[in-house]
Amino acid sequence: MDDDNGDDTATKSQVLQTTLTEISARAGADADECCVICLDHLTEPAQASPCRHASFDFICLASWLQQRSSCPLCNAEVSEIHYAFTDSSTYKIYPVTSTKSAAAPSSFSIPPPQHRSVPHRPSRPRRQYTHTPAPAPDDALARRRAVYAQNLYSLHVGSNRISRHRDFTPQSLSASPLLQSRARMWIRRELRVFAFLNPTDNTGEGDGTQGGRRMGRGGDNAEFLLEYIIAVLKTVDVQGAAGQAEELLKEFLGREHARLFLHEVRGWLRSPFARVEDWDRNVQYAVPVVKVGEERRDGGRRRGGDRYMPYRDGRRGVEEARLRYNPD
Repeated sequence: MDDDNGDDTATKSQVLQTTLTEISARAGADADECCVICLDHLTEPAQASPCRHASFDFICLASWLQQRSSCPLCNAEVSEIHYAFTDSSTYKIYPVTSTKSAAAPSSFSIPPPQHRSVPHRPSRPRRQYTHTPAPAPDDALARRRAVYAQNLYSLHVGSNRISRHRDFTPQSLSASPLLQSRARMWIRRELRVFAFLNPTDNTGEGDGTQGGRRMGRGGDNAEFLLEYIIAVLKTVDVQGAAGQAEELLKEFLGREHARLFLHEVRGWLRSPFARVEDWDRNVQYAVPVVKVGEERRDGGRRRGGDRYMPYRDGRRGVEEARLRYNPD
Protein backbone atom coordinates (compact mmCIF):
# COMPACT_ATOMS: atom_id res chain seq x y z
CA MET A 1 0.00 0.00 0.00
CA ASP A 2 2.80 2.40 0.89
CA ASP A 3 4.52 1.56 -2.40
CA ASP A 4 1.31 2.36 -4.30
CA ASN A 5 0.99 5.71 -2.53
CA GLY A 6 4.62 6.46 -3.32
CA ASP A 7 4.09 5.64 -6.99
CA ASP A 8 0.99 7.87 -7.13
CA THR A 9 2.89 10.75 -5.54
CA ALA A 10 5.79 10.34 -7.97
CA THR A 11 3.40 10.23 -10.92
CA LYS A 12 1.60 13.37 -9.78
CA SER A 13 4.91 15.17 -9.27
CA GLN A 14 5.97 14.20 -12.79
CA VAL A 15 2.65 15.43 -14.23
CA LEU A 16 2.92 18.75 -12.39
CA GLN A 17 6.51 19.26 -13.49
CA THR A 18 5.55 18.62 -17.12
CA THR A 19 2.65 21.05 -16.74
CA LEU A 20 4.83 23.81 -15.35
CA THR A 21 7.49 23.32 -18.00
CA GLU A 22 4.92 23.65 -20.78
CA ILE A 23 3.23 26.67 -19.19
CA SER A 24 6.57 28.43 -18.76
CA ALA A 25 7.54 27.72 -22.37
CA ARG A 26 4.25 29.07 -23.68
CA ALA A 27 4.37 32.12 -21.42
CA GLY A 28 7.57 33.18 -23.17
CA ALA A 29 5.92 33.12 -26.59
CA ASP A 30 4.25 36.13 -28.14
CA ALA A 31 0.71 36.11 -26.77
CA ASP A 32 -0.62 38.04 -29.77
CA GLU A 33 0.69 35.58 -32.38
CA CYS A 34 -2.14 33.54 -33.85
CA CYS A 35 -2.74 31.02 -36.62
CA VAL A 36 -3.91 32.68 -39.85
CA ILE A 37 -6.19 29.70 -40.56
CA CYS A 38 -8.12 29.28 -37.29
CA LEU A 39 -7.25 32.72 -35.77
CA ASP A 40 -6.53 31.04 -32.40
CA HIS A 41 -3.27 31.20 -30.47
CA LEU A 42 -0.46 29.14 -31.98
CA THR A 43 0.06 25.89 -30.10
CA GLU A 44 2.52 24.24 -32.52
CA PRO A 45 4.06 26.77 -34.98
CA ALA A 46 4.62 25.46 -38.49
CA GLN A 47 6.10 26.73 -41.74
CA ALA A 48 5.16 25.84 -45.32
CA SER A 49 8.03 24.86 -47.61
CA PRO A 50 9.41 25.95 -50.02
CA CYS A 51 7.54 29.29 -49.83
CA ARG A 52 8.52 29.66 -46.12
CA HIS A 53 5.24 31.25 -45.07
CA ALA A 54 4.64 30.76 -41.34
CA SER A 55 2.03 31.85 -38.74
CA PHE A 56 0.27 28.51 -39.05
CA ASP A 57 -0.64 26.02 -36.36
CA PHE A 58 0.71 22.62 -37.37
CA ILE A 59 -2.61 20.77 -37.28
CA CYS A 60 -4.42 23.56 -39.16
CA LEU A 61 -1.81 23.64 -41.93
CA ALA A 62 -1.65 19.84 -42.17
CA SER A 63 -5.45 19.64 -42.40
CA TRP A 64 -5.52 22.38 -45.06
CA LEU A 65 -2.85 20.70 -47.19
CA GLN A 66 -4.63 17.35 -47.06
CA GLN A 67 -7.47 18.99 -48.97
CA ARG A 68 -5.36 21.24 -51.20
CA SER A 69 -1.56 21.12 -51.33
CA SER A 70 -1.06 24.86 -51.86
CA CYS A 71 -0.07 27.54 -49.36
CA PRO A 72 -3.08 29.35 -47.84
CA LEU A 73 -1.24 32.69 -48.22
CA CYS A 74 0.46 32.61 -51.62
CA ASN A 75 -1.13 29.58 -53.32
CA ALA A 76 2.30 28.08 -54.09
CA GLU A 77 2.61 24.29 -54.10
CA VAL A 78 3.77 23.01 -50.69
CA SER A 79 5.99 19.93 -50.54
CA GLU A 80 6.59 19.70 -46.79
CA ILE A 81 5.80 21.28 -43.43
CA HIS A 82 8.54 22.36 -41.02
CA TYR A 83 7.59 22.20 -37.34
CA ALA A 84 8.93 21.53 -33.82
CA PHE A 85 11.60 24.22 -34.23
CA THR A 86 14.48 24.28 -31.75
CA ASP A 87 16.16 27.04 -33.76
CA SER A 88 15.85 28.49 -37.26
CA SER A 89 17.72 25.59 -38.85
CA THR A 90 16.66 22.67 -36.65
CA TYR A 91 13.15 21.30 -37.06
CA LYS A 92 11.10 18.24 -37.95
CA ILE A 93 9.71 17.66 -41.45
CA TYR A 94 6.22 16.49 -42.35
CA PRO A 95 5.94 15.48 -46.05
CA VAL A 96 2.92 16.70 -48.02
CA THR A 97 1.22 14.63 -50.71
CA SER A 98 0.33 16.71 -53.75
CA THR A 99 -3.37 16.98 -54.54
CA LYS A 100 -2.74 18.06 -58.14
CA SER A 101 -4.14 15.76 -60.78
CA ALA A 102 -1.56 13.23 -61.97
CA ALA A 103 -2.75 13.51 -65.55
CA ALA A 104 -2.02 16.98 -66.95
CA PRO A 105 -4.19 18.16 -69.85
CA SER A 106 -2.59 17.46 -73.21
CA SER A 107 -1.55 20.31 -75.52
CA PHE A 108 -3.08 18.95 -78.73
CA SER A 109 -6.66 19.77 -79.57
CA ILE A 110 -9.42 17.20 -79.41
CA PRO A 111 -12.00 17.31 -82.17
CA PRO A 112 -15.47 18.19 -80.98
CA PRO A 113 -17.83 15.26 -80.62
CA GLN A 114 -20.30 14.64 -83.42
CA HIS A 115 -23.87 15.48 -82.53
CA ARG A 116 -26.73 13.28 -83.53
CA SER A 117 -30.25 14.47 -83.81
CA VAL A 118 -32.37 12.74 -81.17
CA PRO A 119 -36.00 13.29 -80.26
CA HIS A 120 -36.50 15.77 -77.43
CA ARG A 121 -37.42 14.16 -74.13
CA PRO A 122 -38.67 16.13 -71.16
CA SER A 123 -36.01 16.24 -68.50
CA ARG A 124 -36.66 14.54 -65.19
CA PRO A 125 -36.80 17.00 -62.30
CA ARG A 126 -33.58 16.95 -60.30
CA ARG A 127 -33.66 15.51 -56.82
CA GLN A 128 -33.09 18.07 -54.11
CA TYR A 129 -30.36 17.20 -51.63
CA THR A 130 -30.05 18.79 -48.23
CA HIS A 131 -26.70 19.38 -46.59
CA THR A 132 -26.43 18.79 -42.86
CA PRO A 133 -24.10 21.49 -41.55
CA ALA A 134 -21.89 21.16 -38.51
CA PRO A 135 -23.62 22.37 -35.34
CA ALA A 136 -23.05 26.00 -34.44
CA PRO A 137 -20.52 26.52 -31.62
CA ASP A 138 -23.23 27.26 -29.04
CA ASP A 139 -25.26 24.22 -30.13
CA ALA A 140 -22.19 22.00 -30.02
CA LEU A 141 -21.33 23.21 -26.53
CA ALA A 142 -24.91 22.68 -25.35
CA ARG A 143 -24.74 19.14 -26.70
CA ARG A 144 -21.49 18.47 -24.86
CA ARG A 145 -23.05 19.74 -21.62
CA ALA A 146 -25.97 17.38 -22.22
CA VAL A 147 -23.53 14.48 -22.61
CA TYR A 148 -22.25 15.17 -19.09
CA ALA A 149 -25.76 15.80 -17.74
CA GLN A 150 -26.89 12.39 -19.02
CA ASN A 151 -23.53 10.75 -18.23
CA LEU A 152 -23.32 9.31 -21.75
CA TYR A 153 -20.27 7.47 -23.06
CA SER A 154 -19.56 7.56 -26.80
CA LEU A 155 -19.72 4.20 -28.55
CA HIS A 156 -16.41 2.45 -29.17
CA VAL A 157 -15.11 2.20 -32.75
CA GLY A 158 -12.64 -0.56 -33.51
CA SER A 159 -9.17 0.08 -34.89
CA ASN A 160 -9.04 -1.08 -38.51
CA ARG A 161 -8.31 0.05 -42.05
CA ILE A 162 -11.91 1.02 -42.76
CA SER A 163 -12.62 3.06 -39.62
CA ARG A 164 -9.10 4.58 -39.61
CA HIS A 165 -9.24 4.70 -35.81
CA ARG A 166 -5.92 4.08 -34.10
CA ASP A 167 -5.00 3.43 -30.49
CA PHE A 168 -2.34 5.56 -28.85
CA THR A 169 -0.07 5.36 -25.82
CA PRO A 170 1.52 8.01 -23.59
CA GLN A 171 4.74 7.42 -25.50
CA SER A 172 3.20 7.85 -28.96
CA LEU A 173 1.39 11.02 -27.87
CA SER A 174 4.59 12.47 -26.38
CA ALA A 175 6.39 11.84 -29.68
CA SER A 176 3.65 13.25 -31.92
CA PRO A 177 3.12 17.04 -32.21
CA LEU A 178 0.08 16.28 -34.37
CA LEU A 179 -1.59 14.22 -31.61
CA GLN A 180 -0.74 16.86 -29.02
CA SER A 181 -2.21 19.63 -31.19
CA ARG A 182 -5.37 17.58 -31.71
CA ALA A 183 -5.58 16.93 -27.97
CA ARG A 184 -5.29 20.64 -27.16
CA MET A 185 -7.90 21.54 -29.77
CA TRP A 186 -10.48 19.15 -28.31
CA ILE A 187 -9.67 19.74 -24.62
CA ARG A 188 -9.85 23.52 -25.01
CA ARG A 189 -13.40 23.20 -26.34
CA GLU A 190 -14.43 20.49 -23.83
CA LEU A 191 -13.31 22.50 -20.81
CA ARG A 192 -15.88 25.13 -21.76
CA VAL A 193 -18.47 22.66 -20.49
CA PHE A 194 -17.37 23.55 -16.97
CA ALA A 195 -18.59 27.07 -16.26
CA PHE A 196 -16.25 27.62 -13.30
CA LEU A 197 -13.40 27.61 -15.84
CA ASN A 198 -15.16 29.96 -18.27
CA PRO A 199 -17.20 32.47 -16.26
CA THR A 200 -17.75 34.74 -19.28
CA ASP A 201 -19.49 32.03 -21.33
CA ASN A 202 -23.19 32.47 -21.82
CA THR A 203 -24.22 29.02 -20.66
CA GLY A 204 -27.91 29.55 -21.15
CA GLU A 205 -30.86 29.36 -18.88
CA GLY A 206 -31.34 26.39 -16.63
CA ASP A 207 -28.25 24.45 -17.61
CA GLY A 208 -26.93 24.43 -14.06
CA THR A 209 -23.27 24.79 -14.97
CA GLN A 210 -22.37 27.69 -12.72
CA GLY A 211 -21.21 25.71 -9.71
CA GLY A 212 -20.02 28.63 -7.59
CA ARG A 213 -19.05 32.28 -7.66
CA ARG A 214 -17.68 33.79 -10.86
CA MET A 215 -13.94 34.05 -11.17
CA GLY A 216 -11.89 36.75 -12.79
CA ARG A 217 -9.06 34.34 -13.60
CA GLY A 218 -11.11 31.56 -15.14
CA GLY A 219 -9.06 31.70 -18.34
CA ASP A 220 -5.83 31.17 -16.39
CA ASN A 221 -7.37 28.19 -14.62
CA ALA A 222 -8.61 26.68 -17.89
CA GLU A 223 -5.17 27.02 -19.47
CA PHE A 224 -3.52 25.47 -16.42
CA LEU A 225 -5.94 22.52 -16.47
CA LEU A 226 -5.46 22.12 -20.23
CA GLU A 227 -1.71 21.69 -19.84
CA TYR A 228 -2.22 19.51 -16.76
CA ILE A 229 -4.44 17.13 -18.75
CA ILE A 230 -1.93 17.04 -21.62
CA ALA A 231 0.75 16.12 -19.07
CA VAL A 232 -1.50 13.34 -17.71
CA LEU A 233 -2.02 11.93 -21.22
CA LYS A 234 1.75 11.97 -21.79
CA THR A 235 2.47 10.22 -18.50
CA VAL A 236 -0.14 7.52 -17.77
CA ASP A 237 -2.39 5.21 -19.78
CA VAL A 238 -5.93 6.60 -19.98
CA GLN A 239 -7.31 3.07 -19.68
CA GLY A 240 -4.76 1.80 -17.15
CA ALA A 241 -6.12 -0.77 -14.73
CA ALA A 242 -4.83 1.26 -11.77
CA GLY A 243 -7.01 4.21 -12.79
CA GLN A 244 -4.17 6.71 -12.32
CA ALA A 245 -5.45 9.15 -14.96
CA GLU A 246 -8.85 9.27 -13.29
CA GLU A 247 -7.26 9.80 -9.88
CA LEU A 248 -5.20 12.71 -11.22
CA LEU A 249 -8.28 14.47 -12.64
CA LYS A 250 -10.93 13.74 -10.02
CA GLU A 251 -9.93 16.62 -7.73
CA PHE A 252 -10.68 19.05 -10.56
CA LEU A 253 -13.66 17.48 -12.33
CA GLY A 254 -15.00 14.95 -9.84
CA ARG A 255 -14.60 11.20 -10.33
CA GLU A 256 -17.68 10.66 -12.49
CA HIS A 257 -16.91 13.50 -14.87
CA ALA A 258 -13.19 12.72 -14.91
CA ARG A 259 -13.95 9.16 -16.03
CA LEU A 260 -16.31 10.38 -18.76
CA PHE A 261 -13.89 13.13 -19.87
CA LEU A 262 -11.03 10.62 -20.27
CA HIS A 263 -13.25 8.24 -22.23
CA GLU A 264 -14.29 11.02 -24.62
CA VAL A 265 -10.80 12.47 -25.17
CA ARG A 266 -9.55 8.96 -25.91
CA GLY A 267 -12.35 8.54 -28.48
CA TRP A 268 -11.36 11.82 -30.15
CA LEU A 269 -7.63 11.05 -30.25
CA ARG A 270 -8.26 7.57 -31.69
CA SER A 271 -10.47 9.00 -34.44
CA PRO A 272 -9.18 10.10 -37.87
CA PHE A 273 -10.86 13.51 -37.71
CA ALA A 274 -8.78 16.68 -37.95
CA ARG A 275 -11.60 19.03 -36.93
CA VAL A 276 -13.69 18.87 -33.76
CA GLU A 277 -16.78 19.72 -35.86
CA ASP A 278 -16.31 16.53 -37.90
CA TRP A 279 -16.02 14.46 -34.73
CA ASP A 280 -19.19 16.10 -33.38
CA ARG A 281 -21.07 15.02 -36.51
CA ASN A 282 -19.86 11.42 -36.37
CA VAL A 283 -19.60 10.49 -32.68
CA GLN A 284 -22.45 8.22 -31.59
CA TYR A 285 -24.12 7.43 -28.28
CA ALA A 286 -26.38 4.57 -27.23
CA VAL A 287 -29.30 6.96 -26.61
CA PRO A 288 -30.07 10.37 -28.15
CA VAL A 289 -28.31 13.34 -26.59
CA VAL A 290 -31.06 15.70 -25.43
CA LYS A 291 -29.99 19.28 -24.84
CA VAL A 292 -31.27 21.21 -21.84
CA GLY A 293 -34.73 22.63 -22.52
CA GLU A 294 -35.57 20.00 -25.15
CA GLU A 295 -37.95 17.08 -24.64
CA ARG A 296 -37.33 13.55 -25.77
CA ARG A 297 -39.63 12.29 -28.50
CA ASP A 298 -40.88 9.45 -26.32
CA GLY A 299 -41.80 11.93 -23.60
CA GLY A 300 -39.56 10.16 -21.10
CA ARG A 301 -37.33 11.78 -18.54
CA ARG A 302 -33.70 12.36 -19.37
CA ARG A 303 -31.12 10.30 -17.62
CA GLY A 304 -29.47 12.36 -14.91
CA GLY A 305 -32.29 14.91 -14.72
CA ASP A 306 -32.68 18.25 -16.44
CA ARG A 307 -29.72 20.06 -14.92
CA TYR A 308 -26.03 19.43 -15.22
CA MET A 309 -24.52 19.75 -11.75
CA PRO A 310 -20.73 20.13 -11.99
CA TYR A 311 -18.22 18.98 -9.44
CA ARG A 312 -18.52 21.91 -7.06
CA ASP A 313 -15.02 21.65 -5.63
CA GLY A 314 -13.48 21.79 -9.11
CA ARG A 315 -13.13 25.57 -9.26
CA ARG A 316 -11.43 25.69 -5.89
CA GLY A 317 -9.20 22.71 -6.75
CA VAL A 318 -7.94 24.20 -10.01
CA GLU A 319 -7.43 27.65 -8.50
CA GLU A 320 -5.48 26.28 -5.53
CA ALA A 321 -3.35 24.02 -7.71
CA ARG A 322 -2.54 26.79 -10.17
CA LEU A 323 -1.58 29.22 -7.41
CA ARG A 324 0.40 26.61 -5.51
CA TYR A 325 2.45 25.36 -8.44
CA ASN A 326 2.42 28.43 -10.69
CA PRO A 327 2.06 31.50 -8.44
CA ASP A 328 3.01 33.97 -11.17
